[in-house]
Parts: sequence; structure tokens; C-alpha cells
Amino acid sequence: MKQANGVNGLSAETKDMIIESAEILLPSKDIAEDLVFWTSETLGFRMNQIYPADNPAVVALSGHGLNLRLDKAAKTSPGTVRLLCKGPDEKILTSPSGTLVEIAPADIRMPQPPTQHAFATRRLKDSDSWIIGRAGMHYRDLIPDRLGGAIIASHIRIPDAGPVPDKVHYHAVGFQLIYCYAGWVRLVYEDQGPPFILSAGDCVIQPPQIRHRVLESSENLQVVEVGVPAEHITTIDWELELPTKTRRPEREWEGQRFVHSRVEDAVWGTWRVPGFEARDTGVGVGTKGVATVRVARPDGSKQEGVVASHDSDILFTFILTGSCTLHGEGQGAHALTEGDAYTLPPDHKTSLTDLSSDLSLLEVSLPANFETKIHADEKLS
Repeated sequence: MKQANGVNGLSAETKDMIIESAEILLPSKDIAEDLVFWTSETLGFRMNQIYPADNPAVVALSGHGLNLRLDKAAKTSPGTVRLLCKGPDEKILTSPSGTLVEIAPADIRMPQPPTQHAFATRRLKDSDSWIIGRAGMHYRDLIPDRLGGAIIASHIRIPDAGPVPDKVHYHAVGFQLIYCYAGWVRLVYEDQGPPFILSAGDCVIQPPQIRHRVLESSENLQVVEVGVPAEHITTIDWELELPTKTRRPEREWEGQRFVHSRVEDAVWGTWRVPGFEARDTGVGVGTKGVATVRVARPDGSKQEGVVASHDSDILFTFILTGSCTLHGEGQGAHALTEGDAYTLPPDHKTSLTDLSSDLSLLEVSLPANFETKIHADEKLS
């Protein structure tokens, strides 16, 4: 076989070739024994080619979307083949020629670790540099310790306007929020109609495994993305085309509906802490109590410094606009401004003072329903 030259082996001689199929080359010590192993009822491969007929030295097999070429003259390592199955007992088999066959579950889910509660703040000016992640997006971590892996919150931006090099994909996640912080982004979701614009102040929740795609963004698009648990798997769906032909707003994915909350439809009411009003996004209903998302702002009463505690497992807040000072019992005072974030542990007394007139907060809680206790006549320094 001719050795290809050039960068990564892609020379002018090979770039125009037409690839018809692909196979994995594995060494074989005994073709007959290997055939019995690979074509067994357990593994289910089938033989496509074998030669020479009188004393076989090469056999081509296929199964489960994989092509194997077993060759007695091959100098490659025996390697490992993974077979992904529904509901199997995990085990490892070994072929007569030494190839390992891992029987593994097809549906990999990251466990939800117990929350390691913490009073923590993350300031934009103190932040580490932005990291380039999926589809060229810039990521900034808003909860560095991720509360022990229970949650991830990211400040994401796309500096340049235009199409986004994204693919139809989905996430194996328990809860996921996308809040448009600045600019706009054009999105499309499975069974939710044609593509639409998510503008600043709008948000969506992405139910587990709903197929979606980012199509286009404005200049300096910024979103806040919250996911539970912190580590989850993203899978590309090469088969599904979006938008789908049907629109099914009532459809559920693992008990959750798609929610699209528009700032222009906002209805403001009382918040859990006096001195504020809040806009509910409908996430609590859409997730059947998994989480709730609210935007809060001063109600004009000039009431501030109210000491409160809560019993939510996770309570995350991002400063959308304006500034304030966060006080925590035994934690001192923390001056915060737009782009900053904080987490509040349960049963921990906190208060907000020095509220600017343009202050607005994005609050995410898991679960949706929890109690807030007001500690009247108490003050925090």
C-alpha cells in the first residue's frame, strides 16, 4: 500500500478519491476460530468475504454498523471493539486472537451527584479567560466548583454575527435553560414549528433529548445556560431534519414540555422577598416542578436589606443589569454588578442592599417549589 504524504496524509493525490466504505483491520491467529467467535449468536456478525478458499487468511465481517477485516498477516494490535446494547450486563469478551469486546450500555447517563451546597460569588471582572467550546462559542463558567457536579451555569457569547456552524443535536440532561442576555439568536426545535428568534430577555428550556439547532446569531450574542447535572452527554442527530413537519407544543420529553418565555408577554407579580417584583417564566409548570426560573427587580418601594433564607436544594442567581450588595451570614458584604453570579445554600441567611434602580436578577431554583423564610427585624452587615 502506498504511503500518503502531505499534511495529515491528505495529499493532492488522495483528496479526490471516492470512499465507498470503511473497515477496521484486526490481526487473526486462526481464521476458523475467529469466525466462530464473531459470528456467534451472542455477537451476531456475519461473514461477507473469505479468501483464499482452500486455506483462508482473510475474512471480512459486518454487523451493527461496523465492518471488520481479520487478516493473518496484519501487524496491528488486537484492539478493542465496543458493542452498545440496551439493558445489558456489562462484560468483556476476548476473541481467540486477543481482541477485546466490551459489552456496554447504549444509553449512557451521568448520575445526578448530591449537591455540595456553598455560598459563592463569581464576578465578571475576576473571571478567567473565555474558553472556546462547541460550535465556536465562547464559554465562561459561572459556578467554578459546580456545587459538586450538581449544576453547571455558563455565560456564553458569540462575538460575530452570522450563521452558527451547529448541527442538529440533543442533550441527555435533567434540566436545561437558555436565557438570552444580549443580542438575539435564531433557533429551531423538534416539533415546535419553524425557526424563531430568541431575543434579549427571552428564555427557553430544552427538555431532555429534544432535538434542536442554533442557526444564526446577532453580533455579540450572549446567553446564560444552566444545566443539571453539570456533566452530560451531547449527541449529534445526523438523521433528523429541522424543522419537523408536525408542531406538537403539548409533547413531553421525560415529563417536560418545551417552554418559550417572551419578555414582551411578561406578567409581573410579587417575589419571594419583599421589595421586589418578579416575572414567572412558566418553567415550573413546564417541568412539572423540576425547576423554576424567575426574573426579579425592585418594585419601587425602596425596601431593601430584608433578611431571608430558603430550603431549595439549588438556588442560582445571575445579575442581568444594575448592581447591588449581597450580604451573607458570616460571609460579609459582596458588591455585585451585571455579569456577576452567586449561589445561596439552603437555610443560610442573606440580604440585598444598595439596589440600583435598573437592577434585575435571573433566579433559577431546583426544585421549583420551595419555602422562603423572612427573618424580620434582623440585619446583616
